[in-house]
Amino acid sequence: MPDLRVSLVQGATRWHDPAGNREYYGGLIAPLAGATDLVVLPETFTSGFSNDAIDRAEDMDGPTVAWIRDQARRLDAAVTGSVQLRVGGEVFNRMLFATPDGALSTYDKRHLFRYANEHRRYAAGRARLTLDWRGWRICPLVCYDLRFPVFARNRYDVERPGQLDYDLLLFVANWPVARRVPWQTLLRARAIENLACVAGVNRVGRDGNGLEYAGDSAVIDGKGMAQVELGRQEQVVTTTLSRAGLDAFRAEFPAQLDQDRFVLDPA
Repeated sequence: MPDLRVSLVQGATRWHDPAGNREYYGGLIAPLAGATDLVVLPETFTSGFSNDAIDRAEDMDGPTVAWIRDQARRLDAAVTGSVQLRVGGEVFNRMLFATPDGALSTYDKRHLFRYANEHRRYAAGRARLTLDWRGWRICPLVCYDLRFPVFARNRYDVERPGQLDYDLLLFVANWPVARRVPWQTLLRARAIENLACVAGVNRVGRDGNGLEYAGDSAVIDGKGMAQVELGRQEQVVTTTLSRAGLDAFRAEFPAQLDQDRFVLDPA
């Protein structure tokens, strides 16, 4: 099975400036053409994490969905990140996963950040998404989802007996510096307990609410060891995940064979 090149895009998102952010992030990722398999942008990368951005939420026919599809085609890679998107009468914090062939998968943030009243203005998603990309099973999640291990649990896939749901768990975030220790700790915990690689991308800089972000984007292997750890600066870093390494570790330490069985309440 193939290795997977993952690019972490740790940027300083402009506040409430979708067009400016598309230009900014487009410039950061342009050099990755042909040199990566997966490009990961932060949460709400067109606006910053803002309840007020709901008033200018785009729909699925808007410029950001077209932009992310175009970037995937230009880079010959999957491109993912979350934005505020209006669907019917509701707005979701929706993670987009675009591939070069024009396909687009979506995941709506399940756990809305009550501490910042996100739950009062945005609609919560229900279903978890798992998708296949270049030989890897990937599960994309958003920010506050990181604190809820049951929802993220790597369970047996009934369509692939004996196999786990996913190989790579993705988190995109706007995670303030005041809570950087939980971010760093929980990324490792999710990798260790799920026998999976974890990639987490956070933003840097200061937002329109005056919150500071330390970045701390990282890739953690299935043993919980950091393969890449970024600092507080704007940075784009590509690392390669080893398929053989992950498979060998799961065979050597098959904790998945002893995991508890449960059914997740969809409510």
